[in-house]
Amino acid sequence: MQSAGAQERLMMSSSPSNCKLEKQASDAESAEEEMDFNWDEYLEENGATAAPYTSFKHVEISLQSSFQPGMKLEVANKSSPDTYWVATIITTCGQLLLLRYCGYGDDRKADFWCDVMTADLHPVGWCTQNNRVLMPPEDDVYLRKAIKEKYSDWTDFLVQDLTGSRTAPANLLEGPLRGKNTVDLIKEGCVLELQSASEPSSYWPVLVLRNVGGRLLIRYAGLDDQSHDYWIFYLDTRLRPMGWALENNLSLQPPKEVSDIKTADQWQEALETVKAESENRPLPLEVFKDHVDLQKHSFKVGMKLEMVSPEEPTHICPVSVTKVYSENYFQVTVDDLTGEAPPRSVVCHADSLGILPIQWCLKNGVGLERPRGLQSQDFDWADYLKHTGTEAAPDACFPDTSQSRGFCKEMWLEAVNPWQPGEICVAHITQVKGRLLWLRLEGLSNSIPECIVDAESMAIFPVGWCEANGYPLTPPIKPVCQKQRKVAVVQPEKQVTPPPSVENLPINLCQPVAMDTGAMNGKYCCPQIFVNHRCFSGPYLNKGRIAELPQAVGPGKCTLVLKEVLSMLINAAYKPGRVLRELQMVEDPQWNFQEETLKAKYKGKSYRSTIRIVRVAEQVADFCRKVCVKLQCCPNLFSLTLVTDKCPENCSVQTKTKYTYYYKKRVGRPSVGEQCAEGELAKPARRRKKRKAIFVQKKRRSSTMDYTPAGSPQDSDEDEDEEDPSLSEDDSSSEPREERREAPARGRPRRSASQQQGSFLGHAPAEDRPSRRRSTRSLSHNEAAKYPPAKRPHTEVGVCEEEESLVLDTNPLEWSVADVVDFIKSTDCAALSKIFQEQDIDGQALLLLTLPTVQECMDLKLGPAIKLCHQIERVKVAFYAQYAK
Repeated sequence: MQSAGAQERLMMSSSPSNCKLEKQASDAESAEEEMDFNWDEYLEENGATAAPYTSFKHVEISLQSSFQPGMKLEVANKSSPDTYWVATIITTCGQLLLLRYCGYGDDRKADFWCDVMTADLHPVGWCTQNNRVLMPPEDDVYLRKAIKEKYSDWTDFLVQDLTGSRTAPANLLEGPLRGKNTVDLIKEGCVLELQSASEPSSYWPVLVLRNVGGRLLIRYAGLDDQSHDYWIFYLDTRLRPMGWALENNLSLQPPKEVSDIKTADQWQEALETVKAESENRPLPLEVFKDHVDLQKHSFKVGMKLEMVSPEEPTHICPVSVTKVYSENYFQVTVDDLTGEAPPRSVVCHADSLGILPIQWCLKNGVGLERPRGLQSQDFDWADYLKHTGTEAAPDACFPDTSQSRGFCKEMWLEAVNPWQPGEICVAHITQVKGRLLWLRLEGLSNSIPECIVDAESMAIFPVGWCEANGYPLTPPIKPVCQKQRKVAVVQPEKQVTPPPSVENLPINLCQPVAMDTGAMNGKYCCPQIFVNHRCFSGPYLNKGRIAELPQAVGPGKCTLVLKEVLSMLINAAYKPGRVLRELQMVEDPQWNFQEETLKAKYKGKSYRSTIRIVRVAEQVADFCRKVCVKLQCCPNLFSLTLVTDKCPENCSVQTKTKYTYYYKKRVGRPSVGEQCAEGELAKPARRRKKRKAIFVQKKRRSSTMDYTPAGSPQDSDEDEDEEDPSLSEDDSSSEPREERREAPARGRPRRSASQQQGSFLGHAPAEDRPSRRRSTRSLSHNEAAKYPPAKRPHTEVGVCEEEESLVLDTNPLEWSVADVVDFIKSTDCAALSKIFQEQDIDGQALLLLTLPTVQECMDLKLGPAIKLCHQIERVKVAFYAQYAK
């Protein structure tokens, strides 16, 4: 049986590496390219789009804090540092913790922030062990009164409150692991247990040689050479803590592929040695808090399914279930009717990547590799199942095969080279089918076919991941920046120009700053930012919610503190999505900034957007003021200045109308009359500035506690009738669509679709028509002439526009079976045209088809059936418009 590591290599989530890392031809000449390659420049020059960061679930999990909301700890009282009280973690932001004293319940008014690296924090029970006083803060009268009303003393209250709760781990509050993220807890030399690739009930210890952002290079205990080293992501279900196998009555045996290298005594000696090492350097169990539990499968021996090839992840082939190990694991073998080659088998579980139900390739228009030895040139599942006397695995056995996690064609990312797992390349998505992605790896000296990966694969990463983790990225062989440099060398007398000053260069090109993993530099340390509740809150922010925010945030790292401040403002808004859009427009070319993703929730929808946040302390004051200007609130609403009595801006005495007018005059906005006096044309008063798209997701449950102030109003009386429609959709939308949809809300007349279409007829030649976005392939010349779409006004690329109406040259009632097949082939349901040929469906029968009929008679899933009925409905609409008069 072939090693099951091939199946992991197939999805590129873990793979054996020879680690000799042979030098490719491109390596020698690309050393300088690797240093100069810049993702921002490359994407801009090529008009390309990066895959959204939220599509990489494993990367998002790896960036989470080791502390969990709801954990309890003991914190020193500010008024009396010698005494302590128990607090609950509400949420985390890097090494910052938002805490709430026990006794406040759901009341958020006394929440406070602290830095885990500097605050006096300890696990629950520390005071008892060290004879320290545990009591509520003396100056907190409200808390003491609330507890005394229900309990006779503090001890009874703590016993009741701490029962069933979880304390923060001591090693995360003290020692070298203090404040570390989960992924940073795995150090070189740590010991884990790895499940055998060919026998799921067998494990063997492995040593961590390297940790790159959660991607681990591991080596079997007892081996000295690197020929059997593995790259595997730390969230892989094959990894377990040391001692897990024995606790679950599983065996500790060296893998079959290496068992012959040493004798049984040598393996036993290596096992004893590594056990001693693991006791000296125990791995915190928090590392495995995000590991998913395996689901029970429903596969039986003999069932057939489709699967991405275990040996070459470039095609999909038929496989059979040949063995069931347990309720969690089973074995599949690639079908081979010749019987000559050794069987190619892999171990799978219910959520394995790359397993698909039969007919998946047919329904998604993907080619299926014929089994070896099959005499027929045309593979048909019905004939094949009948010939082999087997059954198909039910669709219920498989994970959701339609979840693409937001990946789209033409997006760019970073991906592991499956043929050399130590290498990560620039990758380009050429097509997306269900949850499978076809990737073209750039920068390789030898041309290789496009590889297939699952959207849930843990060997694909967002752009910039390698740079952030200090790992080399194989760039395209001819990046744009290299071309420009070559021109300057060829003709120096014509091309040499004075170098631009450092001040005029973009900050990310001038001084790329590495991630700060150690102590924070004072340059990047943000001072305390005060939330001055009495100041004017403006039209966007709810003053009641502002009053419930903590009085101050920080000090700490600039990006962390400012990100938390902005999150609080978003949550305190009448309409968070609107504030998120305003914050997106806050920028200054002089800033040393870092882009951060912020989220907002409103009426069951989740919005996310990328905001520029300054990184250095000297720019914090300017950043805070510009944010206040954008939100039309008092410049001191949140700033480095604490307003104790009267605001220097005298904002409290201004009414909303007067203050807005006064404030706009102060920030230097000229009136329309002033603009006209200077000879400039006044812009339309209602023209809205173009904004970037915001990624929107449906609301889902979060493991963190709700941060919205309890009892706060959920909406505003003003602007109630208008919320940008583009924000409430599940996909990101481009700007032209947004402005078109906002037009009716601003009172402009909107023409009907027929009027819009008619006004453009006869102005665009046929070859300039925009192609249908839903089509999966280009029409042939004859097909395009036979089924031309109606002409539509031209819109910008990237706008999700309605599909063009169909124009028929002949009456569908007169269509033959061949005519129907030709039409289906011209749509995105071309893979289903064979069914129409087999069922002898002509034009009259086509017009009688409905969704239930299609599902029942053609045995299609709901998704493909709906797509097919959509195309049939287009024919019906065109028929009634052209021939049913």
